[in-house]
Formats: sequence, C-alpha cells, structure tokens
Amino acid sequence: MTGQKPMIGVLTGAGISTDSGIPDFRGPNGVWTKDPAKERLFTLDNYLSDPEVRKMSWLARRDNAAWQAQPNAGHLALAELERAGLPVRIITQNIDGLHQKAGSSPRKVIELHGTMFTVRCWSCDDRTTMKEALDRVAAGEADPPCLKCGGILKSGTIMFGEPLNAEVLDQAAKIAMACQLFWAVGTSLTVEPAATLAAIAAKSGAELTIVNASPTPYDVIADRLVKEPIGEALPGMVRELISSLG
Repeated sequence: MTGQKPMIGVLTGAGISTDSGIPDFRGPNGVWTKDPAKERLFTLDNYLSDPEVRKMSWLARRDNAAWQAQPNAGHLALAELERAGLPVRIITQNIDGLHQKAGSSPRKVIELHGTMFTVRCWSCDDRTTMKEALDRVAAGEADPPCLKCGGILKSGTIMFGEPLNAEVLDQAAKIAMACQLFWAVGTSLTVEPAATLAAIAAKSGAELTIVNASPTPYDVIADRLVKEPIGEALPGMVRELISSLG
C-alpha cells in the first residue's frame, strides 16, 4: 500500500467516548445495563405521550457528562488521519461532538443520530440551541414548550422509533461503498441501519476492521478483529497506517 492513500471510512459508537467519561448504553457499566427503565427516555412514543418522561429527559440532558467531556486518545488518533492528509470520513452514532472537538473537520463527520447541542420543535420544526432550552429548565420550566407554537421540544438527536435522516444515511452508505478501509470502532453493531454500513463496506470490497471489546454480529465477515482498549488500539492503527504509506 506504500504511496497510495486509501479512503478510510470510520463508524464510531458509544465505546469510543467511554474514556472521556461518557458511559455507553449496553456495556457492563452502561446506562441501560444499570437502569433498564432509563431506556424509556430514549423512545419517541414515550417522550411525546408522557410529560413525566419529558421532564426526566430534560434533567438527563442537563446532567449529561458530555458537557464537560474532552476528546480522548481515540478521537485524537482519528483526527490525526486527517492531519496526515489521508481521505477519511467519520460516521458517528454519537451525539457528543467529541470528534469535532478533537480536530476532525465538521464537514468530514457525519452524525447519524444527530447532536445533543440543538433542540427542535416536534410540531413546527423551529430550531434553537440546547443551551437556550436548558436555561429555561434552570429558570423553572420543567418541560419547556416551543416558544413559537407551544409544541413539544426535543433534542436534535434520533430517538428509538424515529427514522434517521434519509439524506444523512444515504451519504453514510455512499462512504461505506467507496472506501478501501472501513473501521467500526466502539460499536456493538446491533443498532440498525447504522450497523449495516459494515456489511455494505465489506460487500463493496473494503477491508473491514472491527475494534470492540465484545463480539458483534459482523465479526464473521471482518478481516481484522481488535479487542484491545480503543484508546490504545486506535493510535497504534493510525501510526501503522501512516507508516505503511511511506
């Protein structure tokens, strides 16, 4: 591969952010593992129909560890690929913005599940910042309604039962089809349609590497399985790739 610059597609899940102090959902210390009832806060039907769920959701957003989180060695390693001049696109299931904070260009990061930093009205689609909404919560509004139409506000993230943005998903699929290397990092590869991107990449001829401590449904088609901690594995993989290109 010396001298060539392969296109690299990277799918990241919650596991890449645990070293930044953001717990994952399904791992041994995951949010839902410790408290299965909290999954209700992430389900659209429950959120829209139950004001108490919305009140708890606003408190969870306020207390989200991502507000104080900093990029870790995994995020920084992926940003190094871009700085080295390699064609890389990051497709993330995370909503924490840590890839951009690490130095990856926002235009090179696709946020499949949206972002925690915006808010939209379910009725009129008005958009505001999460900070504005949380300021209202702090001022005493337990479930702040839309200031334009009075509708239900929700974060700019994708909940269970809510379809992914078709344009964003199509963009991600095109990257999976076009890349020569596809790394699935810190994801259980159980949440569809994001997980299918690994199969699309492999079917399109990409070399598939899965970096995850636990087995995934796609391990059987992977060219390489990496079980080491992400914060150690990714910097090594990036150094190895850059070195191989001379």
